[in-house]
Amino acid sequence: MRPAHRATDGGPTPTERAVVVRLDPDLRWLLPPRYRTGGERALPFDPDATVGHLVQAAGVPLTEAGRVLVDGVAVDLTARTAPGAVLEVVPAGRPQPVPAGGFLLDVGLGSLARRLRLLGLDAAWRNDADDPELVAQAVAEDRVLLTQDRGLLMRRALPRGALVRGSGTDAQLADVLDRFVTAPAPLTRCTACNGELAPVPKAEIADQLEPGTRRTVEEFSRCTRCGRVYWRGAHAARIDELVAGAAVTPAGPTRRGARGR
Repeated sequence: MRPAHRATDGGPTPTERAVVVRLDPDLRWLLPPRYRTGGERALPFDPDATVGHLVQAAGVPLTEAGRVLVDGVAVDLTARTAPGAVLEVVPAGRPQPVPAGGFLLDVGLGSLARRLRLLGLDAAWRNDADDPELVAQAVAEDRVLLTQDRGLLMRRALPRGALVRGSGTDAQLADVLDRFVTAPAPLTRCTACNGELAPVPKAEIADQLEPGTRRTVEEFSRCTRCGRVYWRGAHAARIDELVAGAAVTPAGPTRRGARGR
């Protein structure tokens, strides 16, 4: 008797009634290296396994999957399969909306968090949050969790997440801006704490400034949360370049210049 479907190298044999998970080329980098060329992975048939379980077992967090077809028919992630079924996984669509709470970044993406804040995007981050705390914060504050940790995205309690692509901050920022519909308001958030910036009279913060700054700068902003003071300083050109690269228009004259007390 002819087997229902051939097994992928390293996967189940035909006698184990393989279910094959086949990935769109844009998702194949998530497979173990030996499976990437063929773009599919065979898994043992389990009558209790849902489509969602099989997609994750192949190495793809559900946050990265869009439509899933079983033998050519679109199905819900809670559907079950049959022996020999072929699952085709399409990438999550782009761009996606950002939930009302904004972004939450895991501990490894601090530089990306600061870049998002420069663009005025709500990006919560701290360097000591563990995985359960991140999931709880994402739920409590209605945020989408950005991470490069696939295991974190596979936690069942996490409602929204995204696997950030890129090995450097520039590439990571480009990926996030491509994936999500954002409304940048550059230079309106504190890069240190994510608080909102508000104009502040020079007289109120003069005692925090170096003499040269007091002489040459007239416009300042202050973080409404931590009190840090910002102005257009030496890094203005680099920040303008970042804003231009994100295809947005600066919303105000302030730039990070000094930390408030």
